[in-house]
Amino acid sequence: MEIIFATGNAHKVIEAQKALGDSFTLIMPKELGLTQEIPENGDTLQANAIEKAEFLWNKFGKNCFADDTGLEVDALGGAPGVYTARYAGPDKGSDANMNKLLAELAALEEKGEKISRTARFRTVVALIIDGQTHIFNGVLEGKIAAGKSGNEGFGYDPVFIPDGYETTLAEISLDEKNAISHRGKAMRALAQFLKCLPKAK
Repeated sequence: MEIIFATGNAHKVIEAQKALGDSFTLIMPKELGLTQEIPENGDTLQANAIEKAEFLWNKFGKNCFADDTGLEVDALGGAPGVYTARYAGPDKGSDANMNKLLAELAALEEKGEKISRTARFRTVVALIIDGQTHIFNGVLEGKIAAGKSGNEGFGYDPVFIPDGYETTLAEISLDEKNAISHRGKAMRALAQFLKCLPKAK
């Protein structure tokens, strides 16, 4: 089964394809000639995921899904949350986002506050099959490291230490990350649903 995945991020496609397996072929919007940016104006992760999926469904009329992921840091009141990808500004990259996050936590500690570095990654996937929307969730609990470490993965992986680990997500293999990650959990829930569909046989 071919499904459009609302992303331009090749890393996310590789992760999702591993989770979904060979029964499904993921297509990126740019492969269908889409050059415009997919809208993402929601104030929650779920609203963003649904908006992106509905945009593709309305444009192509093909089965599609979109995800939105947020990093929620307890000491920052759940920030960056829905602004995770653009925390340091709309044109900034992962390094700038991580630097801002680490600086904010360090500033709190410098004030003498005893802060918790507990955090979680949350992924929401919105799937549209035959015009019907289905929602899947995945959460990974952990904490924010004192600094960046590791070269694997992407995004905030170098500063996130999952519960039960002493290393960041950027220091473990992609297979191991997929086994525990928020996106892996959401994608496996999506895959389980898709495999139960008559058309997926």
